[in-house]
Amino acid sequence: MLLSLVVHTYSLRYWFPATIMLGTAPVYLLVWGVWRLLSTALPARVYHTLDDRLYCIYQSMVLFFFEHYTGVEVVIYGDIPKNKENVVYLSNHQSTVDWIIADMLAIRQSALGHVRYVLKDGLKWLPLYGWYFSQHGGMYVKRSAKFNETAMKKKLLAQTGAPMYLVIFPEGTRYNPELKNVMADSRAFAAKEGLAVLKHTLTPRMKASHIAIETMKGHLDAVYDITVAYEGTLDTSGQRRNAPSMPEFLCKECPRVHIHFDRVDIKEIPPEPAVFRKWLHGRFEIKDRLLTDFYESEDADKICRFPGEGKRSPLNLSKTLPSMMILGGLTLPLLLTENGRRLYLNTWVYGTLLGWLWVNVFP
Repeated sequence: MLLSLVVHTYSLRYWFPATIMLGTAPVYLLVWGVWRLLSTALPARVYHTLDDRLYCIYQSMVLFFFEHYTGVEVVIYGDIPKNKENVVYLSNHQSTVDWIIADMLAIRQSALGHVRYVLKDGLKWLPLYGWYFSQHGGMYVKRSAKFNETAMKKKLLAQTGAPMYLVIFPEGTRYNPELKNVMADSRAFAAKEGLAVLKHTLTPRMKASHIAIETMKGHLDAVYDITVAYEGTLDTSGQRRNAPSMPEFLCKECPRVHIHFDRVDIKEIPPEPAVFRKWLHGRFEIKDRLLTDFYESEDADKICRFPGEGKRSPLNLSKTLPSMMILGGLTLPLLLTENGRRLYLNTWVYGTLLGWLWVNVFP
């Protein structure tokens, strides 16, 4: 009986925030849909301005749970510019929480609404979100030979003039030390290409990053090179375990997130594909050294930290709580009436079906 209660309480630590984050999605999409219709006769920049503001409200609510609800401590190494910039954000990829880490940095620059993602193609099937991410300037890409360079360039050019905080994970899939075949394939690819074999990241693929930077070079200020490590991922034998999933993170299983920040001016990025490949791999070699020290250092002062001064970066509750109250205040009245519940349910069902149709007809 006691064990059942403990298990139930533990599951609620995830289901409570998940229910609110997912539960407010239909209302958010309804509000956004009204604005999209009203803005059809307005200049694109006007649409993007309010779309970014609406997106900021929703993502701030998400961060209420990932930062304040979990109580995670965010430690940042390096100086984040105080002013907003148009950037491509490149990071190592090991967990679904990595998407939230990009939000954590963006909100500290007041750029949360500008975040847009390069996503793997399968994520377009997410109910409601899959369609909306594409409407907010995100783009879905396939791997290897199926990669559609023309479609990505077209989507990027459609965003010209809009503030840009474009998040890309060049590894293409998550690093998981338990997936031995993925690790072996990545290292074999590096060896085949004459590149250094990496231990704590996968070999980065260059296409999406190169196209994004070259297509938008005149619009971009910098590349943000981000290395993320989740504390608490070493087992008792000192071996690296898989990074926490979203449910595990929301269940408060990660006490601290370490984020190494490095800004690279856009003028320093080589344009030639072959040189860019070496440049990008070189950045991941740096990440690999940082992560090797983080996970394997025998020096007690270096283990589970990055070099340099790590600054704790608490987020003020005023950055997230108002959004939580706004979206909750819009959702609750809708669920209290029969017509409201019908509209809510129809938004989930028909919004999802129409969204799937849209992202497949207009990729």
